[in-house]
Amino acid sequence: MQKENFPIPEDKKEEAILQSIHLNKIIIPIIIGIFTVAYLVWKQVEWKELKNISWNGFTLFWLGIAVVFLFIHHISYSFRLYSLSDKDFNFKKCIELIFIWEFSSAVSPTSVGGSAVAFFLLAKEKLSFAKTATIVLYTIVLDGLFFLFSIPILFFIFGGIIIRPDMHGFSDLGGWGNYFIFSYLFMFCYTLLFFYGLFLRPVRMKELLLTLTRFSFTKKWRNDAERVGNEILLASKELKIKPALWHLRALIATIGAWSTRFLLLLAVILAFNPEISREITDLVQLFARLESMFLITLFSPTPGGAGFVEVLFGGFLIDYIPNSTVATLTATVWRLLGYYIYLFIGAVIVPNWIRKNVLNEKINPN
Repeated sequence: MQKENFPIPEDKKEEAILQSIHLNKIIIPIIIGIFTVAYLVWKQVEWKELKNISWNGFTLFWLGIAVVFLFIHHISYSFRLYSLSDKDFNFKKCIELIFIWEFSSAVSPTSVGGSAVAFFLLAKEKLSFAKTATIVLYTIVLDGLFFLFSIPILFFIFGGIIIRPDMHGFSDLGGWGNYFIFSYLFMFCYTLLFFYGLFLRPVRMKELLLTLTRFSFTKKWRNDAERVGNEILLASKELKIKPALWHLRALIATIGAWSTRFLLLLAVILAFNPEISREITDLVQLFARLESMFLITLFSPTPGGAGFVEVLFGGFLIDYIPNSTVATLTATVWRLLGYYIYLFIGAVIVPNWIRKNVLNEKINPN
């Protein structure tokens, strides 16, 4: 196998990936988040209303539930990695790697931004090339399939209200609704491409990638296209020999990880908005709205959706949280639990991991 197809990046690429998870990267999303929250507080928060929010047992109970969902979310992703690696990593190592994986996603502008880092992580942990390619590419497909199947089901049950408030038909989409459609179609396209390559025609997929990079304006991506094509070929061979139970475990872990991500936000909303209906149907409808909102944030132009999410939150849920003061507080607490916590924990774990797996390897290559 040629050197450029091996998953461990060459020096320049390795340096670029290390830079992408450098601690300096957390500064940008934190600054964006602080300025956005400060602006929202200045524009929307009324201090009299903020003082009226009582931190009673009811509030603390739902915040505790949110923490439980955060824990289950992380464990679900860790179990998926544990299962997909065929237990080559112990569970403690999977927990650590998922923290770094989530950290890399938190400092990347898109949902697939952490994939290159994931390749790097698993390669540095001495996982085989074939298994590394299988894990990273298959998780992209699994994550995409979760949204591609669940959103149409929820739309069929509740209708356009899951996309935005007061939506009764596609003529009511508006700006955010159109962005939602774009996000869904974009995810549909890349998930379908990877699914086609991994499960149906891996050779054709590689040929397609090479064909697309034959033009003068795409030639600079030809080496990357060849590398991805080879990764798809190897991953496809691995996936074909896996038993059904292996796929089922990965699917259940994926559903658990994504569902608890939305349930965490749902619990935070209930903590500060006791007037919201607790009927199961109403809660599932709110869950559907949160999933639709999250799909939009996956393709945010800012790292981890910093700033973008906070602005989107109030308008997207205005029929559930009409009070702008409460909406700002809810969004801030949610982001602290579901996003910034990974930045802070990553800031502790990443330097130690780099020192142990990258710097020591250069000092002691054997």
